[in-house]
Amino acid sequence: MTPEQYLAMERAAEFKSGYFEGQVYGMAGGTYRHARIIANTTGALFQSLKQTACTVTSSETRLRVSPDGLYTYPEVMEVCGEARFADDQKDTPLNPALIVEVLSKSTEGHDRGLKFAQYRNLDSHRSYALVSQNEPRVETFHRQADGRWALSESVGMDAVRRVESLDFQILLSDIYDRVTLGEEPATAP
Repeated sequence: MTPEQYLAMERAAEFKSGYFEGQVYGMAGGTYRHARIIANTTGALFQSLKQTACTVTSSETRLRVSPDGLYTYPEVMEVCGEARFADDQKDTPLNPALIVEVLSKSTEGHDRGLKFAQYRNLDSHRSYALVSQNEPRVETFHRQADGRWALSESVGMDAVRRVESLDFQILLSDIYDRVTLGEEPATAP
């Protein structure tokens, strides 16, 4: 399938799908805990960015990483400055500065591996945050001036996650507000 065919299908679909190098893949729904963490993170970012040229979107916004490569729906995305889009539909941004993924058992390997490898190819991308559902922990990779990515992490409800490259901070207690933490329940066979 071409990217153009994927976008035409996706824009008419009732359910979200991702795309990678000609293949379309279904995207599973999340848990209540997963949704709460996304909503809390989006809200905290929105409040932190109100007086800046940055905007934040949630998992309803599709991202194009490369024209023939990955199209996906990050949990949270921040664009600084004017958003650039894949086409005149203006529903697929190209230039996120921050991407946030909420980890789950079924997606953690993909989020840490293929997705992060693809995201690193975006010139605008400066920070990548991975948010745990099991404990108050946020790992953030920051692009350095020499192009390397450096890891920093915040652990505990009293911790603050600073994103130096974008000049803001978020309390982990805000990310995990009204979220019951712990291991994900086993899925039925």
